This record gives sequence, C-alpha cells and structure tokens, in this order.
Amino acid sequence: MSLPNGLHAFLDSAGWADSSVDPLPGDASFRRYFRIANGDRKAMLMHAPPPHEDPAPFLKVGAWLREHGLRAPETHAEDAAQGWVLIEDFGDDRMRDWLDDHPADEDAAYRTAIDVLVELHRKPAGPFPPYDMPTYLREAMLFTEWYCPVVGIDADAAGFEAAWREVLVPLEANQAPGVTVLRDYHAENIMLLSGGKQGLIDYQDALAGHPAYDLVSLLQDARRDVSPELEARMMQHYLANTDAADDFMADYARLGAQRNAKIVGIFARLAKRDGKPRYLGMIPRVWEAMERDLAHPALAPVAAWFDANVPQEIRAAHGGELS
Repeated sequence: MSLPNGLHAFLDSAGWADSSVDPLPGDASFRRYFRIANGDRKAMLMHAPPPHEDPAPFLKVGAWLREHGLRAPETHAEDAAQGWVLIEDFGDDRMRDWLDDHPADEDAAYRTAIDVLVELHRKPAGPFPPYDMPTYLREAMLFTEWYCPVVGIDADAAGFEAAWREVLVPLEANQAPGVTVLRDYHAENIMLLSGGKQGLIDYQDALAGHPAYDLVSLLQDARRDVSPELEARMMQHYLANTDAADDFMADYARLGAQRNAKIVGIFARLAKRDGKPRYLGMIPRVWEAMERDLAHPALAPVAAWFDANVPQEIRAAHGGELS
C-alpha cells in the first residue's frame, strides 16, 4: 500500500523522524490511519486530506471531550491544513474485537459503555452545531435517495419526508437543551484501555442533540449483533442512572428508525457509488432493528409509509438483495 505524499515530512517536523509506518485498514470515509513506532514511542497517524476531509472538527471535539473528563486520545502534533493528525495510540483492543474473543464479558463492556454516556449526558452540550430538523430529515431521506432505487422501489419521497417531519416534531422539542452526541458510538469505535477504562474515537461529527441517539448507535449496532435482551438490559441500566423523561423510549424508537433508515441508505450508497459491497451484508441487521423501532406507536406515520411503499417480500428478506 502506497503512503500519502507528505507523510514522512510531517513526521519529521513533529519530532518522529525515522519512524516505522504500518498502514491500517480503512473505514467508510476518505480517512486513512497508520500505526507509528519510534523506539519505545508509539502513536496513531490520521490522514484526513482536504477537500474530502477536514481534521479540524476532530481536534475541536477531542479537546472538548478531554477537558470534560472523557477519554479521547491526546494530540501529539497536527497540520490540519494538510490533513495530518498524530494522536495517542489506544492499542489494539477494540470493544468489538475483544467481545468476539471474550463473549462472557459482553454485559460488563456494554455497562461501562453506557456509564460513559451517562457521564457525558450529565454535562452541558459542547459548542457544536445542533442536531436539528433539517439534519434529521436530510439523513432519513438517504433511504429514498439511495436504497429505494437499487431495489426497484418507486418511492413516495415527499410522503416519506412529511411522515418523518410529523414523527420528529415531538423529539425536537424534547431534546432541548441537548447533550453532546458523538453520532457513531458503537463497539468498533470504543477502545478498551488499561484499568477498565474505555477510549473514544471517530467523534469528529459530534452535534448537540438528544441523549437517546448515541444509545441507539450502541445498542442497535449496524456492525455487531446486539440481542434485544441485551439492548433491554442496557436501556434499564441507563434509565436507572439518569433522569430520563417519561417519553424517552418513544424518542429512542424515533431515533432508532431515523438512524437505521439513514444507515441503510448509506450502505446502499457505499456499495453502488463507492464500490464497497461489504456493507451490503450489514443491511439485514439494520433492517431488523428498524422494524422493531417502526412497531412503536410513536412511529405510526413512518410505519404507514413503509407499509404503502416497501413490498412485503423485500421487508421479509430483511431489506432485499442489492447487487
């Protein structure tokens, strides 16, 4: 794998000359990651090249999280204009991989992840843009924009937007004053550190929004099976440690359906536009979670749209086959 131009020049300027560079597998973005070693020193190098990426939000959110007692990686050096950020290496123990090898630790790991959210939600929202109605709608509409065409559905996009607007109006009122929402808080973005701590990564898209959103990300994980029973236990753990409103579970279902509709659209886009078909295999998991969310009475308008627009044979196949 070729290294990006400017990598060694940045490391030299950061005081990491003559370091070894080990490329790591990529994600669904234009970002690339490298493990850096220099004697006894180790670090992670992120390349988030303009114009596709901008590391400034990652640096801003990370600084805010550290200032408020959350475990985001320390920044060793950065050149945001060129897309370079050298950060603390949290090691190899992603929560997802650890639980693959230590399934008996599942409840304990998820309880700790919930405790991180409880701590985060006790703090005022950070200085981040709001998770507002236009953002919720734009994300939900990825379903009709990308998924529906590839499975041959001539969907009523205007009706889809109207149904979502009706469903989300109560949620928008409930989320004030808001909390920091990391937006991609799941087992592949949680690092298990020494002393039972958990480290946060991939938080550059943080917004100020509803506390249920990151719970959905964690407990309706697109990339890892989370049983309904585990989901229920962890929700009870969260509710027992917070002052959540009476209609919190309705908002959880609203955001579950919204996020899952968005993810199905994104995964279809990754496959069709970006040539990343591996995400197609995750759609059935996401679809099953979305069906559970749509069963909540708070989702009645959106559920009615699905009944009218998405044929039962596609839904029975957990989202159908994309090729």
